[in-house]
Amino acid sequence: MTSRPYVVLSVAASLDGYIDDATPERLLLSNDEDFDRVDSVRADVDAILVGASTIRADNPRLMVRSEERRAKRLADGRPETPVKVTVTASGDIDPEAKFFATGDIDKIVYTTAAAAPALSDRMGPAASVVGLGDSVDPAGVLADLAARGVERLMVEGGGTIHTMFLSAGLVDELHVVFAPFFVGDESAPRFVNPSGFPQDSKHRMALVETRAIGDCVLLRYIPRR
Repeated sequence: MTSRPYVVLSVAASLDGYIDDATPERLLLSNDEDFDRVDSVRADVDAILVGASTIRADNPRLMVRSEERRAKRLADGRPETPVKVTVTASGDIDPEAKFFATGDIDKIVYTTAAAAPALSDRMGPAASVVGLGDSVDPAGVLADLAARGVERLMVEGGGTIHTMFLSAGLVDELHVVFAPFFVGDESAPRFVNPSGFPQDSKHRMALVETRAIGDCVLLRYIPRR
């Protein structure tokens, strides 16, 4: 068993680095071809993680969409879609969200030790709630997932979660898809928040793939250790 899962962080952003705009509607940054690529990456991992703010804003299902990919997972002895994982410090999360209501698979909520008892009561059978101490530490999340047999984890956002994992140096592979437009609204969420990152100008990441995907482009990076 590995000490922690291999972490793939996946994000789509505008050319000026935003992952959404400030309107109530979800901003679609990718295209159908890239959505299928993301589905392929999802089908290859054991768990998918998003923050509670993403669940509140987008109400995602986070399922493998392709029937063929689901069937292959089942044939390989795996559940048809990966375990769904979220992180919340506040405990402000709806057990009836699609994230929890969709898919006959495990759902795990990581929170603080103080928030865990009340959140566990509120979530009921919708998810397993794990308290991790005074704060939700990404290393603690990964250690618990490894103990559950998770070997590959896909992190899909949002910005607070991206920042948490990247600033801690806990990302093994970074997929960035750029959409061919600008958002230009400083109140909109960005790819990452201000922080200290080990991937700075003196520690550049290795570019291992570039790929045109319709009018978007994928950049795949591996952090140098």
